[in-house]
Amino acid sequence: MEMPPPDPAILARQPELVKRLSGALSAGAVISDPAETRAYECDALTAYRCAPLAVVLPSSTQEVAAVLRICHDMRVPVVPRGSGTSLAGGALPGGDCVVLGVARMTAVLETDYANRFIRVQAGRTNLSVTGAVEADGFFYAPDPSSQLACAIAGNIAMNSGGAHCLKYGVTTNNLLGVTLVLMDGTVTELGGAHLDAGGLDLLGLVCGSEGQLGVVTEATLRILPRPEGARPVLIGFDSSEVAGACVSDIIKAGVLPVAIEFMDRPCIRACEAFASAGYPDCEALLIVEVEGSEAEIDEQLGVILQIARRHDPVELRESGSEEESAAIWLGRKSAFGAMGQIGDYMCLDGTIPVSELPRVLRRISEMSEEFGLRVGNVFHAGDGNMHPLILYDANKPGDLETCEAFGAEILKLCVEVGGCLTGEHGVGVEKRDLMAHQYTPDDLEAQMAVKDVFDPKWLLNPAKVFPLAASEPRRVAAE
Repeated sequence: MEMPPPDPAILARQPELVKRLSGALSAGAVISDPAETRAYECDALTAYRCAPLAVVLPSSTQEVAAVLRICHDMRVPVVPRGSGTSLAGGALPGGDCVVLGVARMTAVLETDYANRFIRVQAGRTNLSVTGAVEADGFFYAPDPSSQLACAIAGNIAMNSGGAHCLKYGVTTNNLLGVTLVLMDGTVTELGGAHLDAGGLDLLGLVCGSEGQLGVVTEATLRILPRPEGARPVLIGFDSSEVAGACVSDIIKAGVLPVAIEFMDRPCIRACEAFASAGYPDCEALLIVEVEGSEAEIDEQLGVILQIARRHDPVELRESGSEEESAAIWLGRKSAFGAMGQIGDYMCLDGTIPVSELPRVLRRISEMSEEFGLRVGNVFHAGDGNMHPLILYDANKPGDLETCEAFGAEILKLCVEVGGCLTGEHGVGVEKRDLMAHQYTPDDLEAQMAVKDVFDPKWLLNPAKVFPLAASEPRRVAAE
């Protein structure tokens, strides 16, 4: 992925920049030693790397504002970073950039059970938000696979979802307010501890904006009472297409499971070797989970199992205990790590209409043969959010480029069947040059005009989201 070359004028000012940043932050919050900045040279899209000019780790909104004022004054680009789990290169720095990490900002600032919200610093990890309230019977619904490590800041930037987003929605459906610091250091509050603040929906604009508009330092999140109970079923099939058809029929029946997860044979085999989950020997499987009272669970699962049987499953396994539920979910929760044991892979993220699942899965299998690379499919089937994992050899010349070309064709296919380029990973650098496949020049112009308002110097998270050719006139004009 092409990144603009570093600006020599900015590189020459590094000593002055580091001195000013060190004076504004507490001891140890500025990293400029090249051996130490290498830890921030990439995110989870590890195929692309570039060590930043410096890294700052502020501890408060006020310190974030101080950093941005200095960088704005010196015209130094800033790359916001949560926990670095982005799979689209969303936190990939340039050689003349300052990485602003929020990993030290983890405090719980307020908890209100009566009004069902929690306010946290944005560096707090996703899973630890639930950890802060679960003893009182509450939870935070969005649950990305990386929830043990990913930060709320990154979840907001990419509008992350997770296995249970089918019922509860993605981050934007569970975000009530943010504290946002603009590139010039201005601190502003959007939304609050209530639904649908008046005026323009700037909160909806910021959620999913990938660090292009400002740095989120605090977030007010919706928390929910834990359901009375939950129960998954595992359903195995002889083909991925039939599994996809079953998903479509479940959704058409009007049943709303809390999750419908899909895995194909390559992922099933990898998970068995990695976690010994006890999955059946089949071409594809679904994990469908419902929740509620025992009567509600029985009624919903009755409909789902009836639908599944019409598709001649090779196995139907309904959980009868917490231990069996954990076993059903074990492989799915281990899928990405399990595939990593096989070899290098690129994890894609595209969304399609659920009715198109059989067609898209069949075409991905055909493209796998055409490109000569294996692919495993594991994804949130209920809302059509696909995550094909393309296996390649990073040490084999040309393999990465073939993988990129294969991935681009899959994402184009998602758009062509009525879907979009991303469901929760964002655009970053990975899909930047595919944006013109989904959006017209006028669409992109409107999006870039919004960035002009929030970041007129185009210093925040440079070379992401917008195709370089489309954004170059603005970037040059801002210099």
